[in-house]
Amino acid sequence: MKVFADRLLSEINVHDLIETPSGKKSLHRIYRDTRFSKEKIPYKNNWSGSFKRASKKRRGGYYFRIEPGNSFIAGGFQQPNAQDLKRIRDDINLNPESLRKILNDKVFIETFGTLHGEQLKTAPKGFDVNNAAIDLLRFKQFLLIKRFTDEEVMDASFLKTADKTYQNMRPFFDYMSEVLSTDSIGQEI
Repeated sequence: MKVFADRLLSEINVHDLIETPSGKKSLHRIYRDTRFSKEKIPYKNNWSGSFKRASKKRRGGYYFRIEPGNSFIAGGFQQPNAQDLKRIRDDINLNPESLRKILNDKVFIETFGTLHGEQLKTAPKGFDVNNAAIDLLRFKQFLLIKRFTDEEVMDASFLKTADKTYQNMRPFFDYMSEVLSTDSIGQEI
């Protein structure tokens, strides 16, 4: 996994600037926290890791998870702070077409299908429930996810496929980086 993560980091750094210093540093620990779990198995049954985009101007993060029957590549904003979430919603409210153009792009749809993440059941505070962009305003998380079969993960070209998936996230990340200009950063993937 260290070799895979190092090679993936090298590939990503060709088209983006990553703050994570090495593939090894991107990997998450393999030990489970069993303190409050009824299941006391000490190790996870997956490998995962994440890469953080460099500088305050480049927002968002890349994530990968390799697990039999549940492998995926993801990216986005898992827990944006309140200030960032307000800025995103304000921008969507003023100009929903900028984000819709990205989400309706053929490459985006073929790669990710749709935007993922937790949503409010009703309109967020300060926004009308009848707003034309209510479907976007209700998001609390902004995640892009592409799932892979075990056969795809084991294929010799998976590294290139993973990198291409990350490249397909760039229009979304570029949009979010433009919208977000605060100094405080929420937890990114």
